[in-house]
Amino acid sequence: MKTRIFLLVAALLAFVCGYARAAERTAPPNIVLIFIDDMGYGDIGPFGSTKNRTPQLDRMAREGMKFTSFYAAPVCSVSRAQVMTGCYGARVSIPGVFPPGSAHGINKDEHTVAELMKTQGYATMCIGKWHLGDQPPFLPTRHGFDHYFGLPYSNDMMKKAKINGQLVVPLVRDEQVIELLTNDAQNRIVERYTEEAVKFITQSKGKPFFLYLPHTAVHTPVHPGAAFAGKSANGRFGDWVEEVDWSVGRVLNTLRELKLDRNTLVMFSSDNGPWLIKGADGGSAGPLRGGKGTTWEGGVREPTLAWWPGKVASGSVCAAVAGNIDFLPTFVKLAGGTVPTDKKIDGKDISPLLFGQTKESPHEARYYYHGYKLQAVRVGPWKLAIAPQSEGRKKGDEMVPASLDKPRLYNLDADIGERNDVAAAHPDVVSRLKALALKMAADIGDGQPGPGVRPAGLVENPVTLYPTEDGPKRKGAAKKKSPPAAKNAKPVSHDALKIGDALDGEAAPQVANRLITITCEVEPKSPDGVIVAHGGKAVGYSLYLKSGRLMFTVRAGKEPTSIAASETPTGRFSVEAALAAGGQMRLAINGKEVATGKNAGLLHRQPQERFCVGFDDAVPVADYGRASKFEGVIEHLKVTAGVP
Repeated sequence: MKTRIFLLVAALLAFVCGYARAAERTAPPNIVLIFIDDMGYGDIGPFGSTKNRTPQLDRMAREGMKFTSFYAAPVCSVSRAQVMTGCYGARVSIPGVFPPGSAHGINKDEHTVAELMKTQGYATMCIGKWHLGDQPPFLPTRHGFDHYFGLPYSNDMMKKAKINGQLVVPLVRDEQVIELLTNDAQNRIVERYTEEAVKFITQSKGKPFFLYLPHTAVHTPVHPGAAFAGKSANGRFGDWVEEVDWSVGRVLNTLRELKLDRNTLVMFSSDNGPWLIKGADGGSAGPLRGGKGTTWEGGVREPTLAWWPGKVASGSVCAAVAGNIDFLPTFVKLAGGTVPTDKKIDGKDISPLLFGQTKESPHEARYYYHGYKLQAVRVGPWKLAIAPQSEGRKKGDEMVPASLDKPRLYNLDADIGERNDVAAAHPDVVSRLKALALKMAADIGDGQPGPGVRPAGLVENPVTLYPTEDGPKRKGAAKKKSPPAAKNAKPVSHDALKIGDALDGEAAPQVANRLITITCEVEPKSPDGVIVAHGGKAVGYSLYLKSGRLMFTVRAGKEPTSIAASETPTGRFSVEAALAAGGQMRLAINGKEVATGKNAGLLHRQPQERFCVGFDDAVPVADYGRASKFEGVIEHLKVTAGVP
């Protein structure tokens, strides 16, 4: 009898243990995505940094996989849109960066990775920088995340709070502003994000979870915590990199302590390259050329690691081309779900790369978009540049010329720094990559949105998340009177700008609800080309040549208003374009009025796109015809933004 009972108990235990092992094998994995802001390819130990100590990331690389050709986007909102939707930013009409109080953001109709993970029973949380719109319909909790804690945009987008007159950024929990952080208060931001991450992992250990941890670090202004300030050999930037490394270690150690490590995939990457213009606070691209805001390798190739003990081989390296557009299809596949087919995405499932089942990229090609402009394409080791590129080292950086007719070709395996143009030696490769570029341009577009582009989200009457003195007002706030300025404000000279230069944010002309006058001298060498452009398909203005005629377009809604000169002289001539009170438009050549018209009014808000000289790099304000790049001379450029 005792023997039979013993055998029965032994069999039962064996069954339970076997069932538990089988359940462990089939349980959907937890997924953690740690996403750093403005970290360069050369900023951490696994990718060659000797300035910054990163022992936790070094260990992560030893225990996991290093991706050496992993791509993001030139700037942050675009990159984050790619993570969330699995699409190139241009496909979902997110070509640039959203400022506070923007009317645009991620569209509610897009399938986000968080939504798709949630349908598989996952607990979801976003902790950190969101930057896909700060209006309620755009916040993380409206796009698949159960909870949110963090800054809704970059830490340098500070505005004066009406309550105290201080420059602050809002710290948000779910959809409520819980604190207004001054510069000094940002010193604890990595620590606070890490505490929230550990708390979420601990509370969610009983079910599968998806944690998206997009750090504010290491974006400027740089704010290392007290425990790290002054401790590195690389100044305050190195201090913050080392605090990020500590944070990664806390997350990985929490998974180990809770015995979740063998069923959790952790990915580490960055949104774009280092902000080289910031000098010592801007980071390093290591051996790569260029930085943030560019489509050179240094602007978009990111230091990326994958860690999953028992699943991802220790010390492995993947050289196949992959990118953050691949996160969505990969995570959804691992969670046991399927990606809906009602909307085209660009990402591919890279789990075969993670598990060492292949060394081949699932992508036909990698496309390098800057705004809506396709600037380069990569296949295998070959990268073809088909548009002018800046290195992003300083304002007004000289553009390195390229075009579809005269492209540059690099073999990235032999020339990772993109210094040796070998186009002349490989005409067959050039031809093959050109064909792929034209194929993608026919889908997403090249300079103008193509038929495969879907709209961004849009709200009417956007407001800032907290009452400010210098930004969009909250509903119900009293209108602030215009300052007692002269009707004709002092012109701002942009004569130092060259063709190919662009101004962002506050450096661009501030034209919301202002009278606009543009003056310059031009000497065109082509009948088509943009002189200046500022804005996109919602709001903006553009002065340009089309089929030999000087034109001025203003857009303050879906339909633009354009006026054109009946005749335009050859050679050198002066130009004046104006948007006056009541929306009156005027165009003059050599001091003589040549065209007038009327728009619906002044521009009701500041364009979110860059102010561009000689080109239009985002959603074009107007239809430029055959060519958008100006060939010739633009001099003595001035823009006046006057109070009505």
